[in-house]
Amino acid sequence: MVIVVGGGPAGMMSAITAAENGNEVLIIEKNSTFGKKLLITGKGRCNITSSLYMSDFIKNTPGNGMFLYSAFQNYTNTDIIEFLRKQGLEVKEERGNRIFPVTDKSIDVLNCFEKRIKELNIKYMLNTTVEKILIKNYEVLGLRTNREIIKAEKIILATGGKSYPLTGSTGDGYRIASELGHKITPIRPSLVPLEIYEKEECKKLQGLSLKNVKIKIEEDKKVIYEDFGEMLFTHFGISGPTILSGSAHLVRYKNIDEKLKNKNIKLSIDLKPALTEEQLDDRILRDFKEFKNKQFKHSLDKLLPQKMLPVIIEQSKIEPEKRVNEVTKEERKRLITLLKNFEITIKGFRPVEEAIITSGGINIKEINPKTMESKLIKGLYFAGEIIDVDAYTGGFNLQIAYSTGYTAGMHCGDED
Repeated sequence: MVIVVGGGPAGMMSAITAAENGNEVLIIEKNSTFGKKLLITGKGRCNITSSLYMSDFIKNTPGNGMFLYSAFQNYTNTDIIEFLRKQGLEVKEERGNRIFPVTDKSIDVLNCFEKRIKELNIKYMLNTTVEKILIKNYEVLGLRTNREIIKAEKIILATGGKSYPLTGSTGDGYRIASELGHKITPIRPSLVPLEIYEKEECKKLQGLSLKNVKIKIEEDKKVIYEDFGEMLFTHFGISGPTILSGSAHLVRYKNIDEKLKNKNIKLSIDLKPALTEEQLDDRILRDFKEFKNKQFKHSLDKLLPQKMLPVIIEQSKIEPEKRVNEVTKEERKRLITLLKNFEITIKGFRPVEEAIITSGGINIKEINPKTMESKLIKGLYFAGEIIDVDAYTGGFNLQIAYSTGYTAGMHCGDED
């Protein structure tokens, strides 16, 4: 008997694969339904995977990507697409290599998994909490739930991380694994919005979404992360796709807490990345010519979103009432520098409960990357977010769930 603890994408994939290999399988899920977190991914549309080559998946996994080399080879993006097609769901590709169901509904992806679970007669227990894994001589014997003791030769722990606790990800798996002697690397938020020090700017820019901007996260002008795309100002700081991916990189940066406390980490935004400084100067001169009798504070309407204007005008240190034909070359240069390098100071990460995924988890040195089996306990396997691996946005984290789930399910047969 193989028991899978957790009914998310990693757990369901583990169970399906183990059952396809001829095992009797039981899924234990503490929620009343499977895939609660899957339903909210991609804003309820489910960003299934990415269309990039699998070698690029490792590059997009700043959290221990190389550990996943075998798992990514075992089960690829084309495999999950084929799995869904066999269950009757077609997919489509959108910008950024993102793959979504044609229906734009994550429930349809979940239905495919549930349909296959039913076809394979996989047993399951819902509303059931696993309290402890039972072992003897470093070998799995079974587990204890809040209701009973169940014997099993193989157990796959796929309980998820600690992000979005309302979906059931409350970190239970970390406690269960650590009781068996596994080391848990520090749990941190990843793919999470960031707080900033500039509170006044925060209030003025709240709700402003910037598209097609270039961002750089820097420490003393040394670039830690750069990206191009969309970002958003919020009541506490910054969010949006480029910021979330930046947070995944930042969370693993050396002595990050100390550097944030010392105000060493800056976000630089290029508001006009398509233009060089010379081209931007020409553009500003054209606007100034058009608005030659206007005051400076009324001359940037065509260049920037309305909400951004008061902040830029203030930071440019150009007199707001000054006529544009009186703005000096030096002042224009200052304005260009500001537009190409609008800087804010990162204060920290939002709480792990607000993160899309968790950074940290079961130490990868204690897991066999080819099988996902524990190196400490025979018959114990891991899959998904419970492992210390995490990636950028774009379908990579869900692919980690399928690939590690498949690998665990494939190797936990009852052959011995």
